[in-house]
Amino acid sequence: MTSLSQPERVAVARLQALLELLPTALDRQLQSAGVTAFEYTLIEALAESEYRRLRLSALAARTNATLARLSRVVTSLERKGLVERMPCPADSRATNAVLTPAGEQAYAHSRDLHADAVRALVLDALDPTDLDDLSRVTLAMLTKLDPEGRLTVTADRACAADPVPMAALA
Repeated sequence: MTSLSQPERVAVARLQALLELLPTALDRQLQSAGVTAFEYTLIEALAESEYRRLRLSALAARTNATLARLSRVVTSLERKGLVERMPCPADSRATNAVLTPAGEQAYAHSRDLHADAVRALVLDALDPTDLDDLSRVTLAMLTKLDPEGRLTVTADRACAADPVPMAALA
């Protein structure tokens, strides 16, 4: 087994720092909306889904979360009145997460905060070529981490977990 080269060590160290710092920085920017960055990802997925609902298993795949983590976060969002759990009418064994009217308001309030934070913290530092490179490189790493395509983000080797284009929401 060989050790990492200096350029490899630098790249991995920078990636690890980004993975540590970005979620906390996004959480701070969303604090006024009363949601964390992960909670925002979850309510965004619900807001973009048909009837504002998804099975918990589909929501976990869409947000790249384990069912255990998702369950904890849904419970937190339930306490805030933003999400409700409801039985799935198509499968009595399944449970849906449903965005409440308060959840829709929270999403509307946090959407611009999230966009501004992502631009300020990530995108403003990139030119269009960098953005394409970031998308390509992260998908390559995600595909390596999930070769069976269990998560929505790697299921079809495109980025199926990407948010719905804004034009489709209009």
